[in-house]
Amino acid sequence: MAAWLRRYSLLGSSGGVAGRTVTKRCLLSAAYLDSTKWDQRKKDPQSLAELAAQMDMTYEKKLPVSSLTVSRFVDNISSREEIDQAEYYLYKFRHSPNCWYLRDWTIHSWIRQCLKYNARDKALHTLRNKVQYGIFLDNFTANILMDSFIKEDDYSNALVVGNELMLQETFDENCTQLLCLYVLHKYLHSKPELKWEDERNLGASLFLFGLKQNNTVGLSSRLLGLAFLGKIEVYKGIRAVYTKMPLIWTPGYLNRALNVMEDMKKSSDGTKLCKEAVDTMATILETAALETSESTVTEESEETKQEDELTEEDHNERSNLAGYLNKFKELCVELETLGKFEAETLLTQTDKLVKENLAASEADEILNYEKKLEKWEEERAGLIQREKELREKARQEKEARLAAKAAN
Repeated sequence: MAAWLRRYSLLGSSGGVAGRTVTKRCLLSAAYLDSTKWDQRKKDPQSLAELAAQMDMTYEKKLPVSSLTVSRFVDNISSREEIDQAEYYLYKFRHSPNCWYLRDWTIHSWIRQCLKYNARDKALHTLRNKVQYGIFLDNFTANILMDSFIKEDDYSNALVVGNELMLQETFDENCTQLLCLYVLHKYLHSKPELKWEDERNLGASLFLFGLKQNNTVGLSSRLLGLAFLGKIEVYKGIRAVYTKMPLIWTPGYLNRALNVMEDMKKSSDGTKLCKEAVDTMATILETAALETSESTVTEESEETKQEDELTEEDHNERSNLAGYLNKFKELCVELETLGKFEAETLLTQTDKLVKENLAASEADEILNYEKKLEKWEEERAGLIQREKELREKARQEKEARLAAKAAN
């Protein structure tokens, strides 16, 4: 465990196709990224200076600012400097009594404005700190943000978006699943230096997004994700796996990975497991079994403390490693005999899956987005009408008070 932060060359280690270069491509189509429908919304021109003064005065009076006011501010951004101002008012709104009413279209508008004015760093900052800003992305908004990083081969930041979707458990749309799996395997293919928290996030994302795809990429991603999570469980304990993560707290993640292999042995639908993922699991099992079976105790006080923090369940899981390794070897022999291993890398397989399925998935999501735009416009029109009615009511009440005062 002294070598926890040691870089393992787990992925892309096999010969042959493992080193194949996958052609770079723009994933989402021009039709998906087209902002025409969004830009054609009914405009509501506002002075940001006046809106800012109005919000400041409202907050000073300890009164709530309306979600419509925040929406107008974000919609009327016209420069990079105004992005910073909008970030401040998003934060203020999130910490106000009306925080629950930040509109979905305001979040969508915020991301589009960040993309338009080259402020993706602000988009990621508010996304990473979503509790402080209230920025929770829907699938479509996340996809266009993720794609902007993919086009620049910035898979580290694209992965930030994917991880946030994993934490939100927002992965029902096929486009999102494909993009996230593509980003995950592109990122892993670069053999990054990983801390244990990184491996946990990667493992959870691979597992959860993989669950949505019943094909070679999906099953191999599940196996790889469970192997990463199992590694965390062995070294850090089960609590380190599920704390602040959308994962179950029942021990046995390596055993679940073996169950994926068992299910593959029984399957007859033509799916396979990528040998690359299996080799990674082999390295994790062999290394963990060797290091945890050593009789000598590490002299590093931090690791000794970590040993003390492990529960009885954690120690039981460690004692199962030898059995897991033997079962793994048996399953490998059986799967090899059945021809259930895929020689191509996970990245190559994922690239093929994206090319074959992404375009077909886009059509439905574009249609759903256009329907959502119509719904948003109806809601916004309703809020504007409500605002007018309240202002008229306030004006009439003020006139009535003045008239009563004059009569007296």
